[in-house]
Amino acid sequence: MASTALTARAAKGRRPRRSRRRLSEHLAGWGFVSPAILLIGVFGMLPVLWSFWLSFQDTDLTSPGTFAGGAKYAELVKDPLMWDAAKRSAIYTVLFVPLTMVLALPIAVLLNQKIRGITLYRMAVFVPLVTSTVATGIIFNWLLNPQFGPVNAVLDKAGLPKQGFFQDPNQALFALVAMTVWGWLGFAVIIYLSALQSVPNDLMEAAALDGCGRVKAFRHVELPLLAPASGFLLVWLTINSLQLFDEVYVTTKGGPLRATTVVVYHLYNKAFVDFDGGYAAAVGCALFLVILLVTVVQLAITRRTSFYEGR
Repeated sequence: MASTALTARAAKGRRPRRSRRRLSEHLAGWGFVSPAILLIGVFGMLPVLWSFWLSFQDTDLTSPGTFAGGAKYAELVKDPLMWDAAKRSAIYTVLFVPLTMVLALPIAVLLNQKIRGITLYRMAVFVPLVTSTVATGIIFNWLLNPQFGPVNAVLDKAGLPKQGFFQDPNQALFALVAMTVWGWLGFAVIIYLSALQSVPNDLMEAAALDGCGRVKAFRHVELPLLAPASGFLLVWLTINSLQLFDEVYVTTKGGPLRATTVVVYHLYNKAFVDFDGGYAAAVGCALFLVILLVTVVQLAITRRTSFYEGR
């Protein structure tokens, strides 16, 4: 009985010490992340809240605005230019996301081999991602120039007609897709490569013992394990494609004939060319809701198709 009582007292004494230790660890953790939280709050959340409030005002961004209620959202719904921009953003996203993922997977498989100089090859694939958007735009403007661009020079040598690319309304959006796929391909390759390298060797050895060849093992063993990486890329690339702006601004300025005016560039024109700040803020809020909805749907689909579902 005495030993039991002593044990109970010791346990009671340890509990407060453990709780105090956990509290101190939590406080230390919050202390470390508090500068980042402050920066995110000041430069992230406050502008979002201000933009939401701005969407209910009629303002030119230079003078105090007047409350307009939901008039800007009603104007947005009735604006044919907005729907054209939304259609172009959707077309761009539908082309850009699958192309990037489909091209990245075989490249990642090739870069997963143990060959001499593989580090150099991996670095070469990743370089376009760290190249600035301005530099990328200048390079592609030169490459695809209808008059003196190297691409048209090659087409001319091959006896094929020259193309307008960024200066052709029927080709500009597709040229933009090609440029951005080249720029983001390295990111998708790195994600797939890291996922491939995390596949347990035991599974591949077991598949080989069962008589699976390299292609069959990839299809039935590695590919299902890449579902989480594919889900991440699907969400990440979709979010970035719906927010496309830098590449358009550097290369085409939304032209020719508004052929590359996507949603965010339309927002930019309304805010800083037409000085309709309330309408531009309404476009931003609507785009946020669309991205949120698309992301939720994609995450739900990813969870259902992921190999790790329920584990």
